[in-house]
Amino acid sequence: MDDTITHFIGIDVAKRSFDVCCLPEGKEWSLSYDDKGIKGLLSKLPEKRTCLIVIEATGGYQRHLVSELVGAGHYVAVVNPRQVRDFARGLGILAKTDRLDAQVIARFGQDVRPRTLDKWPKNQAELEQLVTRRRQLVGLRTAETNRLETTTAKAVRKSIQQMIHLLDKQIDRIEKDILALLESDDDWKDKRDLLRSVLGVGAVTAATLLAELPELGMLNRQEIAALVGLAPFNRDSGRFRGKRSIWGGRASVRSALYMAAMTARRCNPAIRQFADRLHAQGKPFKVVVTACMRKLLVILNTMVKNNTHWNPDFAHHTS
Repeated sequence: MDDTITHFIGIDVAKRSFDVCCLPEGKEWSLSYDDKGIKGLLSKLPEKRTCLIVIEATGGYQRHLVSELVGAGHYVAVVNPRQVRDFARGLGILAKTDRLDAQVIARFGQDVRPRTLDKWPKNQAELEQLVTRRRQLVGLRTAETNRLETTTAKAVRKSIQQMIHLLDKQIDRIEKDILALLESDDDWKDKRDLLRSVLGVGAVTAATLLAELPELGMLNRQEIAALVGLAPFNRDSGRFRGKRSIWGGRASVRSALYMAAMTARRCNPAIRQFADRLHAQGKPFKVVVTACMRKLLVILNTMVKNNTHWNPDFAHHTS
């Protein structure tokens, strides 16, 4: 890709508009965030495969624009806003406006060359939103259940119980929609069955990985661990040797892997043996669980990459 890139596009996305900066020319545009604005952007962009377009992840507002750009054949990278802001501070740029942000994002793309997205499955955004909505509903149900435990007023308890019943129905409906969407795509269906062949990985974990980690199987073990936030980083200076700790990544994917790892510690012999070995070495509980999450992720990544189902012998070579 690097040999063909001659332009770097930074796009700052807001709810109703987006600002664009194109380097090295320095051209800038401000367009409305609607079909007309997106069509106008596509007409102004350099020829596809000659530009790297960088967009910050902005709580979902970027999804439609990213989908259109990827669908049009452009190289698109979605980056963490914190990385761009730290990059701006490193350049001494402390001011923040939409126009200035687009300039910084373009320069970030030019200097950093972030990894680009592959072409998204047709219903990727829909699956991601369904999985997110399920997670939101489960959070609401947990909050209501906790309130029920400390409430004594009969009327209030009845109200909470009715809400929990409603949330149960909503969660059941969303899960059916997720299942139907996965069944409608042969590639998703095959990957889901492959992921679920691992003891400890259930329907929710598989759906979360497919929705929120589409890079699974496309990166090496170090890259996928860092992307999720399960790669330990060094904290050393001179003779000082600090504790290694994980940082950043995709919290929702880690939450799903946490539950899967806890289950796998009980029912998956490979993960259980791995956890027991770390425990025998005196490793703290959190370190053991995090290591199990990372091992499970690496196993799943390798399985998807090679299109192979679970094999206990294979798992011993992914530590």
